[in-house]
Amino acid sequence: MSTSAARLQAVAKSEPVNGSKEVSAKFQIINPLEDARWVEFVDQHPGSSVFHSREWLEALWRTYGYRPVAFTTSQAGEPLANGTVFCVVRSWLVYPRLVSLPFSDHAEPLVESPQQLLDLLELLKAQQKQRKWTSIELRQPVEGPDATSHWPGFHEERNYYLHTLDLRPELPALFDGLHKGSIQRKIQRAKREGLEYEEGRSKEQLQEFFRLTQMTRRRHGLPPAPLAWYRNVLAAFGDKAKIRLARKGGRPVAAIFTLMHKDCLVYKYGCSDATFHNLGGMPFLLWKAVADGKALGADTFDLGRSDRDNAGLVTFKDRLGATRSSVTLQRYPGTTHKSKSGDWPSKAAQSVFRHLPEPLLTLAGRILYPHIG
Repeated sequence: MSTSAARLQAVAKSEPVNGSKEVSAKFQIINPLEDARWVEFVDQHPGSSVFHSREWLEALWRTYGYRPVAFTTSQAGEPLANGTVFCVVRSWLVYPRLVSLPFSDHAEPLVESPQQLLDLLELLKAQQKQRKWTSIELRQPVEGPDATSHWPGFHEERNYYLHTLDLRPELPALFDGLHKGSIQRKIQRAKREGLEYEEGRSKEQLQEFFRLTQMTRRRHGLPPAPLAWYRNVLAAFGDKAKIRLARKGGRPVAAIFTLMHKDCLVYKYGCSDATFHNLGGMPFLLWKAVADGKALGADTFDLGRSDRDNAGLVTFKDRLGATRSSVTLQRYPGTTHKSKSGDWPSKAAQSVFRHLPEPLLTLAGRILYPHIG
């Protein structure tokens, strides 16, 4: 991280550039981008995900200016025993919010006990007015429907499915676990059609991925994330990030963006040209990723979260042989109203986005995404 960026990050009162700052008798604040202990802690903690990694936090900072902060009971100079990371999401359009974590599928609080988490949440609630946070948000994987009901004052705003695929079985067994009609046959169709596979991180591959992303987001009535976001993720993760492309006669027809974290392969983004959906490009690419993940020593394929009302996507991931769990977005202060993913943008806005010229749609993404978090 550059010196100028570090100075900018120090503007907020409680976000230190180096070392740690005590915010209560129990908790310190550290900067995960600067504290050397964070990388080792995330690498060793069994509950950490790619979204806790310094690489992900750096991409968030470089693209959107979101400041990461982590709360820990460990004192300066001690190895980190715990840490819950947030970003302060603020812009000229929206008041600041404390979010764990922006644009992240899930972000487990890496605590040593439920009581430690409750103590932290009480501290954050007490500081909410002082820090002028409009809300505190956590994206928490849960094992059961009541797993987060003991967080006083927090309410479940949204609930998602999280799909993971166990990569420990042998490759033939994994293929047998795929749905025969909608997955196996499409992979075989892709091979018969002569789809070409390539992977990499070049500028040209990024541009082709982004073009397919624009097409996919337009179909969904949404603007794409800024090109700079994908570029910064590639730069931060290095060879742990890959763009995987399927081509027909040299033309890109589908692409996925994957990340590697410890022994977990992560499918983060997927996009395609609808004209060629019948060729089976997406199942073909995901199967290539499964084989690659096993070759790299991954034992889990994180297929990401899905809105529960997106029946097509949920069914597709089910048919890959993946297991469902839950992720909830918990917010303080909250209401008993549970919002849905369709609340933003409105149906009218989706219609506008579907018909915007490509340059304006891309511009809309660059303008809007920093405010969403």
